[in-house]
Amino acid sequence: MARRTQRRQGVMAEAIRMEAAASIPQRVFVESVAYLLRETFEGSPEGQPSAYLDRGVGIFATLSKVDAEAASREFHGTTIAAQTEHAKFYLDRLCEFVNGRTEKVNWEDSWLIENVNDAEWDALRGTVKVSYENTLRCLASVEDWTEDRVGMSMGMVAHTAYHLGAIRQIGKNVSSVDDNL
Repeated sequence: MARRTQRRQGVMAEAIRMEAAASIPQRVFVESVAYLLRETFEGSPEGQPSAYLDRGVGIFATLSKVDAEAASREFHGTTIAAQTEHAKFYLDRLCEFVNGRTEKVNWEDSWLIENVNDAEWDALRGTVKVSYENTLRCLASVEDWTEDRVGMSMGMVAHTAYHLGAIRQIGKNVSSVDDNL
């Protein structure tokens, strides 16, 4: 019995050692997540490899080509304004969770904005930029990358990439500048 326990402990110790050896430095992880978020929001850097097939596009460039009327035009039950607010809301809440928030979120609140006028559209685009910048600072400030925080940061990348695609597809159907999206 003691021999079996020793063998299990040896196997467990080896598994832990292998896991530790396979870890990447925290700096590399944070820089990789930040790079993908930058590409999602700012577009791919000139002369650099891209995670996206459409080079040079990002949320900021895409939203800059859409006016308030097009942002409010419904396509299959949603609008660009709604998708934009939802993506921003998601980033804001996940940064709160990364920083220790434990209260539940009413995710339905992230879909409250559907239609915008010119001033509201300009304001929403401005708050997206602020949320993005806050997200980069939020991730850079993390000192203890728990499994939950790693998952949330990966969720930020996947979620915003999805909404970039959704916004671009809706834009191709509702905007007069669809050939530029």
